[in-house]
Amino acid sequence: MAEKLPEVAEKSSGRIAFQVMEAYKMIRTNLFFSLATKESHVVVFSSAEPSAGKSTLSANLAIVMAQTGAKVLLIDADMRKPTQHRNFKRSRSTGLSKILGGLATLEETIQKEVKPNVDAILSGPTPPNPSELLGSARMKSLLEEVSKQYDYIFIDMPPLCVVADALVVAPNAAGVILVARQNQTTYDEFGEALEKVENAGINLLGVVMTDMNMVISKYTRYGRYSKYGRYGYGRYGYGRYGYGRYGYGRYGGYGRYGYGRYGSYGGYGRYYQRYEYEYGNK
Repeated sequence: MAEKLPEVAEKSSGRIAFQVMEAYKMIRTNLFFSLATKESHVVVFSSAEPSAGKSTLSANLAIVMAQTGAKVLLIDADMRKPTQHRNFKRSRSTGLSKILGGLATLEETIQKEVKPNVDAILSGPTPPNPSELLGSARMKSLLEEVSKQYDYIFIDMPPLCVVADALVVAPNAAGVILVARQNQTTYDEFGEALEKVENAGINLLGVVMTDMNMVISKYTRYGRYSKYGRYGYGRYGYGRYGYGRYGYGRYGGYGRYGYGRYGSYGGYGRYYQRYEYEYGNK
């Protein structure tokens, strides 16, 4: 039986829960392809502004990734405003801040089996200097060590337009996934986040849009599926590398919908492709 996602288990059931699970599986598949040619399987999750959904996404995607049999480590590196300890109902009395401060070892800190095949390093007590700790040699060594033990490492980072923590860690990762929330994230905020990523020479793995309005299609092969859904994703999905330029029609996923390589509904341009889902508020 599929593992229930932390928030969906409480908020959704039936058709909605099924749609959410399928949405995460689709994102998982696209992430598989994105990381297939990369030596590192460390992925940074960030956003332009707070409350876009990055923590929810990283936690649930870790669970879905682990359902394939992969061993996944989730690191809560948002030491200023941590949330993963609440997602998994674990104590953060020890965690990343203590490892990087030399006050604890990895073995003492790691939380085993927060979900099947998912281990976690929680944030630990809030330190006075998170950016300095994340940019330290200890952080680089930690990622090198856990990369030998796990198939995938997901790092939940603070918003890019608030602090520079994600930019400090991302060079040691395969890339970053940016999260945006419909009716919250502004074009200016998102553009600023993209500019920071590009200026730092960081690989953008994709963009996920949360809290999208659900529109039910009357044309469906799989029952009452939402037409676009509440999760969208970009470069690594249906678009530049999926059923777009190289598949069904140069300018779009599935041809007739025309959501092409450069995006057709404003603001987020080439980094933005709409797909469907419901979920999350962190």
